[in-house]
Amino acid sequence: MIEVSDLSQVFVAEDGGKVTALTDVSLDIADNEIVTIVGPSGCGKSTLLRLISGLIKPSGGSVVIDGETVKEPRADMGIVFQAPTLLPWATILDNVLFPLKMMGRLDAKATERAKSLLTMVGLGDFMQHRPRQLSGGMQQRAAICRALVHQPKLILMDEPFGALDALTREQMSIELLRIWNADKKTILFVTHSIPEAVLLGDRVVVMSPRPGRIAEIVTVPLSRPRDFESEEDPEFRRCCNRIRNLIYNPNLTAGARHA
Repeated sequence: MIEVSDLSQVFVAEDGGKVTALTDVSLDIADNEIVTIVGPSGCGKSTLLRLISGLIKPSGGSVVIDGETVKEPRADMGIVFQAPTLLPWATILDNVLFPLKMMGRLDAKATERAKSLLTMVGLGDFMQHRPRQLSGGMQQRAAICRALVHQPKLILMDEPFGALDALTREQMSIELLRIWNADKKTILFVTHSIPEAVLLGDRVVVMSPRPGRIAEIVTVPLSRPRDFESEEDPEFRRCCNRIRNLIYNPNLTAGARHA
């Protein structure tokens, strides 16, 4: 579904100097696959996601989705950021419906889908509440519903659980897996958590320190559906250990290595 080819990104700093965030990144992502991205801070994980989304243009290389080069955000794409970014004055239902309103696709059927999504994630009794009346985890559930409501083929998630407490974060991981099992999408998920990356992903893209390259793509051989018991599997621990070694190894080099 997604073809990333020789992607690079150079930013100009305030002093006029150039900062290379990414270099020579190539990656193929299949339809309905969950791919997670991990790496040290500043390695370009979020930059890669924004390039794939079309929010920024690459300095070099290309991103192709379904045979079309990405030049701007696509209508068949949903994005979830670390902060829920809900409209504070609107109800939760209206927040979820907002993308459809902007697309001119708001009708009775769309409203029913929004209500169904909110019910599925446990927010059926909170549709008329304002964001301030919900916990952080509940707000992020609403943000995920908003990203799903227009039935996108691709979901991009940039550390969506990073601001949550540890318990809520674990619950949200399982919630995301449940949503994916019910309505499969292609998901690209950026995280700082190695266990989270392994639990969610079919494959884990491990990035090198800046300038970000793909150090290795680790395949996760765990069956689905997954839950917390999956973390007891020896393959889960093997994948986590492999990723830790790649991230904390000071001699980490770039390449197209696969495990």
